Amino acid sequence: MNLTPFPPTLSGLPRDAAISVELDGGVPVFRASRAAQDRVEALLEKQKSSELLPDEEQELRQYEDLDDYLSYLNRLTQSLASQS
Repeated sequence: MNLTPFPPTLSGLPRDAAISVELDGGVPVFRASRAAQDRVEALLEKQKSSELLPDEEQELRQYEDLDDYLSYLNRLTQSLASQS
């Protein structure tokens, strides 16, 4: 896994409602919001049928970075919860 330096520079992503947090057995689970997931799906569909614009390629990479960070955060919170 190749992560960008922390803190991530996710300047192209929406600041509001990009992440949702749910509790699963009292443990927070961080996920990309439905709007963010829909945008990723739209970018991936466009990528299949044509070439993405440079801004869109960067946006897709940023969503991939966000997904990596959320996965890491979820593993960390799950590990901490299992220790208590």
